[in-house]
Amino acid sequence: MTRFADMIDGYRRFRKGGWQEQRERWEQLAEGQSPKVMVIACSDSRSEPSQIFDTNPGEIFVVRNVAALVPPFETTPGRHGVSAALEFAVQFLKVEEIVVMGHGLCGGCHAALHKSMEGAEPGRGGFIADWIALLDDASAEVRAEHQDIDNREAGRAMEMAAVRVSIDNLRTFPCIQEKEKRGTLKLRGAFFAISDGVLHVMDDATGDFAPA
Repeated sequence: MTRFADMIDGYRRFRKGGWQEQRERWEQLAEGQSPKVMVIACSDSRSEPSQIFDTNPGEIFVVRNVAALVPPFETTPGRHGVSAALEFAVQFLKVEEIVVMGHGLCGGCHAALHKSMEGAEPGRGGFIADWIALLDDASAEVRAEHQDIDNREAGRAMEMAAVRVSIDNLRTFPCIQEKEKRGTLKLRGAFFAISDGVLHVMDDATGDFAPA
């Protein structure tokens, strides 16, 4: 397994290879960033957006969290990390597309579907429970539609439902409503299947997913 010492070795390879090869690109990035796409992805170590989409530094603005979730727009006191990143990307970087990318075998979605963190105390699963409560309605629907929630079909249904929840929640933000109405911002849903490496893209009209 990779440890920090191994990562330092990787950094040194990067300095000798990738950084030198893209020296001009890094000099441009020192002046600022102007990505056109924001990607909201899961923190899962197996679902790395820059690798999956084969992007270069500065091309995508990425936010990662448990289950790639976006909370609805709210102004209550608190630490609104995803909302702050979203606001920065939309209002200041002026991204033109936002991609919500879920993935297969997602632990957060599994916990939401099985309610395995319910009632846990903060520090012992409670923070996770509060976060994935964003999926309560969606998980209830998936449980109602699948007699056996332990099979992969139910798991994938939950993972894809989570992407739809985040897309719906994005549309509660006034700045996104305004830009979508003007046609200057597009929301997209995607799902990366870890087992076979296939990316699925969501159809805007139906909410269904199909291989890219």
